Amino acid sequence: MAMTGTASAPRPHHDGSPLYVDDATPHLGQAVAVRLRVPVGYGPLAAVVVRANPDQEPKWFEARRLGSADGWDWWQAQLVVGSPRQGYRWMLRHEDGRVEWLNQAGLSSIETLDAQDFALVAGDDAPPRWMPGAVMYQIFPDRFARSAAVDGRELPDWAIAASWDDPVDARLPARVQQLYGGDLDGIVERLDHLSELGVDVLYLTPVFPAASNHRYDASSFGEVDELLGGDAAYIRLVEAAHARGMRVIGDLTTNHSGDRHEWFRAALGHPEAPESSFYYFLDAQNEHYVAWLDVPSLPKFDWSSPELRRRFIEGPDSVVGRWLRPPFSLDGWRIDVANMTGRMGEVDLNAEVRQTIRRTMREINPDTILLAEITNDASADLQGDAWHGAMTYPSFTRPLWCWLGETDGTPRPLAEGGETSEPWFFGQPVGSIPRYSARDVADAVVRFTAGIPWRVRLGNMLPLDTHDTGRFAQHARPGAIPLAVGLSMTLPGLPTVFAGDEFGLPGYDGEDSRTPIPWGRMGEPEIAERIALYRELIALRRTHPALQTGGLRWLHADDESLVFVRETAGESLLVVAAMDGVDVTLAGVGGADAARALVGEGRLEAVAGGARVRVAGPVFAVWQLPGVTVPAGAA
Repeated sequence: MAMTGTASAPRPHHDGSPLYVDDATPHLGQAVAVRLRVPVGYGPLAAVVVRANPDQEPKWFEARRLGSADGWDWWQAQLVVGSPRQGYRWMLRHEDGRVEWLNQAGLSSIETLDAQDFALVAGDDAPPRWMPGAVMYQIFPDRFARSAAVDGRELPDWAIAASWDDPVDARLPARVQQLYGGDLDGIVERLDHLSELGVDVLYLTPVFPAASNHRYDASSFGEVDELLGGDAAYIRLVEAAHARGMRVIGDLTTNHSGDRHEWFRAALGHPEAPESSFYYFLDAQNEHYVAWLDVPSLPKFDWSSPELRRRFIEGPDSVVGRWLRPPFSLDGWRIDVANMTGRMGEVDLNAEVRQTIRRTMREINPDTILLAEITNDASADLQGDAWHGAMTYPSFTRPLWCWLGETDGTPRPLAEGGETSEPWFFGQPVGSIPRYSARDVADAVVRFTAGIPWRVRLGNMLPLDTHDTGRFAQHARPGAIPLAVGLSMTLPGLPTVFAGDEFGLPGYDGEDSRTPIPWGRMGEPEIAERIALYRELIALRRTHPALQTGGLRWLHADDESLVFVRETAGESLLVVAAMDGVDVTLAGVGGADAARALVGEGRLEAVAGGARVRVAGPVFAVWQLPGVTVPAGAA
């Protein structure tokens, strides 16, 4: 059933984008101009004030009215940055005595949480300049592509050999031992595909030697697995990617190693060894130890060890530093289970570890990126002191699945028949994919980003799925794929494509989704159509600044549709994602008479006080509108 009506009246708005904040990378003591836009006639207001909270000492900065433009009054205050994370909120004092507060959680008539305030991050470790415009592509090396050199390599004792067209066996031991033979030169040979797709950052899961196909149980951090081609192949890949304007980031496990790791083998049973301090041993003989999630093959690091820090994260000769320097020249790291690193009972060294990692990276190449895996609420660690963003699911991926995924609870079949008792949903024992409305999606995005500074939010990955999840295409409602891909390319954050998504690969869970790429099927109409969709929407993201650094205003949300606008001074993009028909009037949206349709089918027309949008779902549609005018007098 089509939804008709008028969206909610426009409300006061501020975010961390350049329309509202003059400098996203200030230094301590600097005055930064921050702006608020308020609908003309709102209130009336007696005063607008910014409350900052440096060193937990509230300070008040009165705003002045700049003037009006296109139905909005603009207010500006000069905010002095007094702490590395400078939180602030807006107070709107009405002439009738009412007071409203505006922070990242929205507008409130009661006092709000400091943790959800807007935030400026001071210091010399801004995200790399290239981050906001990037589109990332995640590669699981064993399943991406094989070069001819693979046939001459001897398999290790743990491997179960698989041909490229063999089905994935998601049962143990095959789920971690089945080896298809993808290698780094195979990736080089497929860079044309990635270039034509439009991605410009390649994120590879671990490449170090290990006793599994996923390689998160490293036996060394000092070399590249010979099964992938060794160090020389890694250098060839990075050089070939750089020659095409692409960047390459690695994947590092700072929480644990494998039980075959040279450090762990030196320490196991040898309490006198220097490496003994690297792990949590539970007995004097170093025979029993703490393991990640009690998996014996993954012993957990003890980051109180100065020697571990020296070898692993401190300085240019550490593990972290070595791979960023020539001849490897990686462009950054994604840190596996980053939120668990350095945390053990009453000990919490996480901040020290992440800050040391970033300091080492900054000394070698400040234009590198540092991303954390924090699969649940990431706000506590994502405050701008090290991580530039995170692979995190509750602020985008999980709510998207809950709206656009099937929720019938169909059990997942095993590789050779039989069924599991419950389907997979991000490791949660919920019985089936929960059912969300589109409005719930918007609420979840706000909830899980309200505690994160804007510039860090822009580094949060926006994957539909990853190597640890089922494939969204396996679970999507009919017609939902363009909406899901479109939202990943248009919401604030770092769009991330898991290799094979552009082929429409299936996968019920994180093991089943690691399917080798069917390169020989690229010409099939259904796959060619899916690849074309990805190319179109990635190009949209890459060519429109509003989708990279623009602000975000939610305009309308109901059971089956989301409407929002990304805004800059140069352009605005109106985005509609709808599973059902929508006919809604949007107040506070100007320029519809000059709109240019970019993607999708629908009608947008100017009406008094705003715009009217009409679409027949399912559809993903985008229009380009004029940029936002800020009155003269802004700093």
